[in-house]
Amino acid sequence: MYVPHGPDDSAEQVTVVTTYLEMLHPPAALPPEAPPDSRLEQVHDPLVSFYRYLYDTVGGPWFWIDRRRMSDAALSAVIRDPGVEIYLLSVRGQPAGFCELDCRNPTEVELAYFGLIPEFIGRGLGPYLLRYAVDRAWRTQPRRVWVHTCSLDHPKALETYRRAGFEIYRTESATEEKPTLAT
Repeated sequence: MYVPHGPDDSAEQVTVVTTYLEMLHPPAALPPEAPPDSRLEQVHDPLVSFYRYLYDTVGGPWFWIDRRRMSDAALSAVIRDPGVEIYLLSVRGQPAGFCELDCRNPTEVELAYFGLIPEFIGRGLGPYLLRYAVDRAWRTQPRRVWVHTCSLDHPKALETYRRAGFEIYRTESATEEKPTLAT
């Protein structure tokens, strides 16, 4: 099992490298078969509490904090927007991960969030979930599909996106206060 990493506990600031990737054409390869005992389904009108559970459980090890800072009302407005799609991956009836597609811009789709619950990392579910997300994103025929990741994310995130067909178009580096999961 992968042990999450984080910023140096003694540091007050950390340099975060953010990498932006895009896909300008749908991938040619066939999608992988669903892993045994897995199920993928769209979550319609998600409860804020359920979304926060997924977001916090998947993103906690990677210091996902943006949605933690949002009020319930603001978060509800985003996740219940008809242009935002959330897909839940479950294995044997248990949530294993999720992806969120922001389709509000008609010319592009952002893979806004993507990840697995830590106990499901390393089981081959990530490439399957990512390919599903990419296939769903391309169904509206956007000009591009894009995603960003950063140096606080899973160490294989960038490699996984590139293997799926995304190409880097911009990298930024910034020194920030050490992230904390406290709200």
